[in-house]
Amino acid sequence: MRKIVLFLVFVFSIQGQAQQRPKLVVGIVVDQMKMEYLYRFSDDFSTKGFKRLMDKGFTFYNMNYNYVPTFTAPGHASIYTGTTPATHGIIGNDWYIRSIGKSMYCTDDAGVKTLVEGTEKEGAMSPKNLLSTTITDELRMATNFKGKVIGLSIKDRGAILPAGHFANWAFWYTKTGSFISSSFYGDKMPNWVTDYNNEKTYMKYVEKGWNLLRPLDTYNESLPDDNPYEGRLDKTTKPVFPYDLNKIYKENGLEVIKSTPFGNDILADFAMRAIEKEELGKDNITDFLTVSFSSTDYVGHTFGPRSMEIQDTYLRLDLTIATFLDYLDATVGKDNYLLFLTADHAVAENPIYLNDHKYNVTNVPAKDIFSSLSKFSTDTYGVNLVLNYSNFNVYLDRDVIKDKGLELTKVKQSFKDFLMTQVQIKRVYTQEEILAATGQDYYLNFIFKGYDPKQNGDLVILEGTGYLESIATGTTHGTPNSYDTNVPLLFYGWNVPIGESYKKEYITKIAPTLSKMLKITFPNGTEAEVLEELLVKK
Repeated sequence: MRKIVLFLVFVFSIQGQAQQRPKLVVGIVVDQMKMEYLYRFSDDFSTKGFKRLMDKGFTFYNMNYNYVPTFTAPGHASIYTGTTPATHGIIGNDWYIRSIGKSMYCTDDAGVKTLVEGTEKEGAMSPKNLLSTTITDELRMATNFKGKVIGLSIKDRGAILPAGHFANWAFWYTKTGSFISSSFYGDKMPNWVTDYNNEKTYMKYVEKGWNLLRPLDTYNESLPDDNPYEGRLDKTTKPVFPYDLNKIYKENGLEVIKSTPFGNDILADFAMRAIEKEELGKDNITDFLTVSFSSTDYVGHTFGPRSMEIQDTYLRLDLTIATFLDYLDATVGKDNYLLFLTADHAVAENPIYLNDHKYNVTNVPAKDIFSSLSKFSTDTYGVNLVLNYSNFNVYLDRDVIKDKGLELTKVKQSFKDFLMTQVQIKRVYTQEEILAATGQDYYLNFIFKGYDPKQNGDLVILEGTGYLESIATGTTHGTPNSYDTNVPLLFYGWNVPIGESYKKEYITKIAPTLSKMLKITFPNGTEAEVLEELLVKK
């Protein structure tokens, strides 16, 4: 009997050692999700989606971004590298490159090609512009490249950047209705992905159309349908339910599906297929699946944060997440996976909506700012010295400035003085001021952490709270203001204590916290600050 007891103790100790890491880590990013949505729509959520994560996991209510610009690509990169654009190099979704005189997309890579015919431009993508390692990279190395990493999203950047440099695969959705990848990851698409694409699962959503999930009176947290702050799915369709997606599809193609909740459903369905076919979480070598729900961002940009469309999208996403969690419980095991959910940025209110309620702000399209800068330059110097204005950066033509015998420092100051006369501008910083930041200027700290002197402009502007570089309808994001920076962070599953925190935290703590939970090396660019609440032993 004594020998049997000792043997059982030995067996259980071995099992305990095997569970030093979860079988699967799942990182979920909900594109453009405000923390406030979890409050506003709470009464209409089920108990099995967002509420399950909050009630049975750990909720950080005051998670924030600590840099600008708060855009999709920098957000995903920062979550998974544990650092900011100043270090990881993804300073925008795209940005101007002086040496070539044009903008470069964040995941462009002319050295690779698509693996799906007919998607040549959409498929020439890789993580080569990402300058830091990710938590997913570190897991690959920690498992001697035996643990799998797969990144999935509707957006290419939402799949590629989280999956890192060493991923087995990243798959993203295209206007053809297919998930694709590039030769960076392999020579040919896995058979299971090709089979999934051939099923054309999008057609059931196209044919059914988009109507409200719940009775109309459920949507009392939103503005009336067909309000003046909404954009349109296409040029002819009024922004009112129900939407005839079949009609829009026949006239304009499948791009429309991204701007409906069904893009999220398609992605979740594909994620479950990936878990099955790639056998994620099936052994004791930890795998990592990154999932980025992009349709929330497309819907938000089009219709705005107070629309019935955005509320309906989140009510449906809640059910989608519930189904996904049930699937993980059934296939990987309830205590065998670690999951977190956050957002790549939040979002602003529509400034016209605010103005109509007597808040004196408005929208100022970026092209208008560029035009005013160009006019000022021509009036002052007799030539347009502005090469580009994008991502709040002003790029000056240093060669022309030098040829004309002008002093660059004085030219910058003149542009700064001009910009400060514009009603929407709160601050303007020169490159020298940014690089000399001492930490005392709250707003400058955001810019400093998002600034790479090899890639950013000569001047960076900060617009006043409430102002947006946008069109009149829908909304956008990008600023250091709390409406763009405050996002949810929910941890759930393996070794996660139940609890909540209202302490101000930063998004760059997620990756190093995962490193400590998984007992692996930090991503190489992180400042290594962690969320201590998650590291207390249960």
